[in-house]
Amino acid sequence: MTEQTKAACDNAAVETDITSEAVSVRRILSGPTEQVVFWAAVACSLFHIWINTVGVMPEIQRNAVHYGFMLFMGFLCYPLLPRKACETLKLDYLLAVLSLAVALYLVFFEDALHDRNEVPILADLIAAGLAVLLMLEITRRTTGWLIPTLCAIFLSYGLFMGRWLPGMWHFPGVTVERMLYRMYFAPDGLFGTIATISSTFVFLFVLFAAFLLKSGAGEFVIRLATALMGHCVGGPAKIAVFASGLMGSVSGSAVANTVGTGSITIPMMKRIGFVPKFAAAVEAAASTGGQLMPPIMGAGAFIMAQWTQIPYLHIVAVSFVPAIMYFVSVAFFVHLRAHKRGFKPTPAEELPKVREVLKEGWNFFIPVAVLIGLLMLNFTPTFAACGGIGSIVAASWLNPRTRMSPRDVLQALALGGMNMVTTGVILLCSGIIIGVVLMVGMGIKFSMLISALSGSSLLLCIVLVALASLVLGMGLPVTASYIVLAVLAAPAMTMLGASLLAAHMLIFWYSQDANVTPPVCLAAYSAAGIAGSGPLETGMESWKLAKGLYIIPLLFCYTPILFEGAWWEVAETALTATAGLYCFAVFFEGWCRSPLNWALRVAFAAAAGLLLWPDMSLHALGVGLLAGLYMASRAMGKRLAMQPA
Repeated sequence: MTEQTKAACDNAAVETDITSEAVSVRRILSGPTEQVVFWAAVACSLFHIWINTVGVMPEIQRNAVHYGFMLFMGFLCYPLLPRKACETLKLDYLLAVLSLAVALYLVFFEDALHDRNEVPILADLIAAGLAVLLMLEITRRTTGWLIPTLCAIFLSYGLFMGRWLPGMWHFPGVTVERMLYRMYFAPDGLFGTIATISSTFVFLFVLFAAFLLKSGAGEFVIRLATALMGHCVGGPAKIAVFASGLMGSVSGSAVANTVGTGSITIPMMKRIGFVPKFAAAVEAAASTGGQLMPPIMGAGAFIMAQWTQIPYLHIVAVSFVPAIMYFVSVAFFVHLRAHKRGFKPTPAEELPKVREVLKEGWNFFIPVAVLIGLLMLNFTPTFAACGGIGSIVAASWLNPRTRMSPRDVLQALALGGMNMVTTGVILLCSGIIIGVVLMVGMGIKFSMLISALSGSSLLLCIVLVALASLVLGMGLPVTASYIVLAVLAAPAMTMLGASLLAAHMLIFWYSQDANVTPPVCLAAYSAAGIAGSGPLETGMESWKLAKGLYIIPLLFCYTPILFEGAWWEVAETALTATAGLYCFAVFFEGWCRSPLNWALRVAFAAAAGLLLWPDMSLHALGVGLLAGLYMASRAMGKRLAMQPA
């Protein structure tokens, strides 16, 4: 191969992958490798459908097969060296086959281990060691160095580093053989609880999303959002908020959602006059909320249900009100900025008709209805997801425009399998951290540390969790950040008075903040690339628009917003808190019916504090103050309008 040919091959061999939680470099597949990965992804999806419906297999063996599929596709999709993707392909094939081998070793030889009374032989330890090393390497390729480094630190702590630490952090250590056994054969390692969540709930909902997108639901969502919101002032920006709310949980990634819907909505926002950084920030803030939106929330929701033993349907049900409040809070900024800039609505003749859009894609509502219906009938989330997948194919044939052919079904199966690779790798690798944490009792120690630092203050504990989530989010994907914090910090919050649901839900929300908070905010940076704005200034703007991401979780711990009280208390809290979020938006924008001076802006901030504070008497004062301020700004606007230009 000549130098010119090699250079051309290398330049064309990789692309940026934004379809999952992490942004990484992926090999552009072609030729036999493309076919191998395609059929492996199809087989992977069919296996997971089978094992979660009629198939029977021990849990740890099912998780081992899941591991084999994820790593086999991962090594072929993510090269050892992005700049030398062609040269390393043979090595990547070797590692892919080796991953399958160590997975199948557990399937075929687990019973032999039990027959030896759990005494591992050399072959067992070699397979276990290879499984851990391959896991760390594929995680490095898909997410970067941070997660493998954390795993190495945790493993070192459990093996030898703990004996050098004093006080509560002292741990005498375990042997290498014991550690490998716990990571490979025990139910709290690589193939433990987190792997179970990955191979059941998460995989099937990622597959459900792939079928939904392949059937044309993405285009339908954009057109429906345009038809519903296009006539409003600042309509394209409100379309971005609405569409991202519908698409975010389906895509499973804030970055993928930002790029997918943003490629349409950001140019629309710029066209009507929004500055590039604001247009990009709206899309990033709205896309970040996608994983908070039921019924298909991010992977963290399934982990939450498994760990807390709170039914997934209950988590979904109580998440609706806070998620809607978040999107409304972003829409407040859009509405105020559009009026502040004097924008006009899009002419009606340029918008699609709602009736026509619904006529073209009404059948897309059927799978979502089937999914929610099965959950409400107390079927498991895995069964509901499988039923939803079948209903997508069936519903597509009710409309000639959306019918899925056998080829479309195969492509959807392949898309679901490949879209799961990065998320699956993150979850599987997190099993190493969880296994060590459980083995050494680190969760209890960390909870004691947080309790000591925060004293008896739940609010200070929440601040510490928020800071920790931001730091972790600079290097960890959202789901990994949630897993680490949920294990280490949730017990401390419950000891200080937060309910189990409130503690986990707050951590779940705060784990999303790294998408929009500088200095590392992938969703904002992705949107900036589309808008042509500065990454850092876009990040600051998105951080401002996403204020609800920080404020609303406080309500989880101090109010009955998660339906932990009477329905009228939930309604009163939701309404007054939404009004408080509006006041915050007015304070930041400096506009409400007219430009505001600093005295009025501070008064609106005071109203926000009264409306958000968990006290109904203060809510009444806040409502009165908001009404007075609104009338005053309206009167100022009329006076300004009467003045000669």
